Amino acid sequence: MPKPVVPKEKRRRRRPTRSGTVLSEQLIVETALRLLREHGSTGLTARRLGLALDCDPSTLYRYFHGMDDLTLAIGDALIGQALHGWRPTGRWRADLRTIGLRIHTAYVAHPQAALLTANRVTGRAHELAADEAVLDVLRAAGFSVEETVRVYHAFIDQTLAFAALDAASLALPSASQRADEDKWHSTYARLPRATHPRIAEAAPLLARRMVTSAYPTALEMLLDSAAGRLGVQAP
Repeated sequence: MPKPVVPKEKRRRRRPTRSGTVLSEQLIVETALRLLREHGSTGLTARRLGLALDCDPSTLYRYFHGMDDLTLAIGDALIGQALHGWRPTGRWRADLRTIGLRIHTAYVAHPQAALLTANRVTGRAHELAADEAVLDVLRAAGFSVEETVRVYHAFIDQTLAFAALDAASLALPSASQRADEDKWHSTYARLPRATHPRIAEAAPLLARRMVTSAYPTALEMLLDSAAGRLGVQAP
């Protein structure tokens, strides 16, 4: 059975580790992000974390109920990084665009962590703050509660889905990434018009576009659709 999580005030009074490090939730999450970046999801274990933090692995259970609880904290930390310093402008399209791009950027900056957390619901402070911000932007713009939830659902799921998709590409070995990207030149660009006329005519554009994320384009399409539902001219 995992040990009960120790209240924060007691954690702060804990002695440093053997190397003099004072543990905290933030330090553990930051170390976990580093291990994910260096070793992938299989490298994130209590034992490896304990070695990286110079502490007994059981000590981690003073801060988290288990590794799944730590995973949720990692996801919440990515959302916190995304919204750090963000302030609403009162222009709903601009605000949603900024939030979406910030979240997408934060996730793809940590591809392994994104793959581990993009589909999770953390219920933690940063996630709640992000959800409240998006809902408030939509309600202040004049959307009904029903339409607000409809747009919010599409907006959040689209953002996280593209984050996971793009993170999956970035998490590939570099040789596999290059091989996938080269297909647009080595295969698609060489297809004859006689057999694949639409691919052939679009090949130069496909070679340029398909190696980049479609999220900004998809986001604009979603915002256009939302604006139409609101019945206003998109700013």
